[in-house]
Amino acid sequence: MSRFRSLWQASLDATKKALTWNVEDLMPPTERLIFNFNSREEVKKWHLYSDSEYGGLSSASLEIMDEGNGLKGVFSGNLSLDVAEGSRWNISRSGFCGMRSKKFDGFIDLDAYDTIALKLKGDGRSYISTIYTENWVNSPGQMEDNSWQAFVFVPKDNWYIAKIPLARYLPTWRGNVIDASMEMNPSRILGMSLSVNAGGGIPGARSGPGDFKVELDWIKAFRTH
Repeated sequence: MSRFRSLWQASLDATKKALTWNVEDLMPPTERLIFNFNSREEVKKWHLYSDSEYGGLSSASLEIMDEGNGLKGVFSGNLSLDVAEGSRWNISRSGFCGMRSKKFDGFIDLDAYDTIALKLKGDGRSYISTIYTENWVNSPGQMEDNSWQAFVFVPKDNWYIAKIPLARYLPTWRGNVIDASMEMNPSRILGMSLSVNAGGGIPGARSGPGDFKVELDWIKAFRTH
């Protein structure tokens, strides 16, 4: 082989190798941590809401506690179907609480992933996982984000990793499913929430007013295929 051809072949091999490295570097990891709940700083990324904002009597808290296996987030409270006497609000339903993440600095892009996973330990209730995306379903210019929801059953007293395919999240508006064929844009995610209501959700899950409690370790995105 001539010297020129040898140099050409070596250059070609090096280019092929570099291209292979670049392709591997461009491939996202199979999982991505979105939130963890192992420090009090993490709690600052969330805010609470409940029907108490509209005259209801439900209450909730989010704390970082050590339940014997390291620091974890504890979302707990009480669901009430009662309404405060003399409330100026005329709410059609009560008995709900939630924790919502503060908006990201811009968006997070989960387009390379197909599943949301939550590691949690609960009380046998059914919870609602919500993903908020940039507003394009509702009227342009509205401040309200688009929301996509899926039920999460949390078995009692055991740690459990709930995996929810993104395709299972349904478009909703103010808690009601939008009866239309739409797809989420996972590259424009603004935030997430976890909520619970007294009405239950998944058959067989604990429901009704009363106390609730779920421990949280992390929330991740996975690529399963």
